[in-house]
Amino acid sequence: MTTLGSVSAAPRHVLSALRLGRIERYVLIQLARSLAVALGVISALVMLIDFVEISRGLGSDTDLSALRIFGLMLVKSPAVIVQLLPFVFLFGTLSAFVSLNRRSELVAMRAAGVSAWRFVLPAAGAALAFGILTVTVIGPLAASGDGLFQRERQRISGSVMSGEEQEAIWLREGDGPRQMVIRAGRQDRANARLLDVTFFIYTTDPNGRRAFTERIDAEAASLSAGRWRLYDAVGAQTGQRAMRYATLDLPSALADEEAFERFARPQSTPFWSLPGQIQRIEDAGFSSTAYQLRFQQLLSTPLTFAAMTILAAAFSLRLMRLGDLARMAVSAVVLGFAFFFLTQFSAAMGSAEVVPPLVAAWLPAVLTALAAFTLLFYTEDG
Repeated sequence: MTTLGSVSAAPRHVLSALRLGRIERYVLIQLARSLAVALGVISALVMLIDFVEISRGLGSDTDLSALRIFGLMLVKSPAVIVQLLPFVFLFGTLSAFVSLNRRSELVAMRAAGVSAWRFVLPAAGAALAFGILTVTVIGPLAASGDGLFQRERQRISGSVMSGEEQEAIWLREGDGPRQMVIRAGRQDRANARLLDVTFFIYTTDPNGRRAFTERIDAEAASLSAGRWRLYDAVGAQTGQRAMRYATLDLPSALADEEAFERFARPQSTPFWSLPGQIQRIEDAGFSSTAYQLRFQQLLSTPLTFAAMTILAAAFSLRLMRLGDLARMAVSAVVLGFAFFFLTQFSAAMGSAEVVPPLVAAWLPAVLTALAAFTLLFYTEDG
């Protein structure tokens, strides 16, 4: 009977531990205000830089109005702001706890026997929850906006080129024994054709060795009903004379619209679309390392937000004991930039396939979390 009572009481203890008291709510309110200020300052700086960059880039080549530039800035800036959110949590949390320290509120809490874990962990939990919201909702919206900006920039730049040579389109498709690499010098969207097209055809023998077998050059190519139709084509197999075709059909597994699509860059691909994009790229025979790295970085975002929050709070608690406000604040900022450098270095190693994308994406977040917990343990328990 006692065992059943203790078991039934366990959920109540868990709920009471998770329930926020007046102190926790007060600290979270102060934290939210500081985070809002930090977010506003960083967002204003990012938008100002993007506005100037778009004005000097696209605005100098075309007659874009200030309102149009402002609209392009609004769809481009959110993606950059999302990438800088770890600094928002670092600076915002640092500002909130330093303010509490200056007003001696942390001193009063500690004198009343309140453990630092009691108000640091709810703040980290809120950062973790916001990280999940960022990955699942805010991030995809920002990525879609970045993709829209990239398409608008290409469209505006294409109109400026006025018929000059555009960037070539590369495609790859095929199954195990047969692969095709396709290069198109230009595209004619109005007639759904690729122009100045070259098909490089490879075959794979039973031993897995790939050999070049045929090249076909065509004036134009269209994709429909599971086939490429080549017009005015000249093809030659290895060791044989070239042959000319008025039209030539080649089987294809691509959808019709994919003939005109380039793979969106990883930053422009929403979180929910990344697994499918990775599969598409691998099916096409290309390396998906950059997209796998981006996917794992997004998965590690909630841990990063929580780690930066704990790190900033731990530095603020040290201020109460040592009284060296300037030195500890500068140390927190330096450590934040060290995290940024580590993130960029790890991402470069992952992109170069020196380390697996999983390790490259999670290593900065895990190291930051370990450093934050270590500093908080040392501050709280000595």
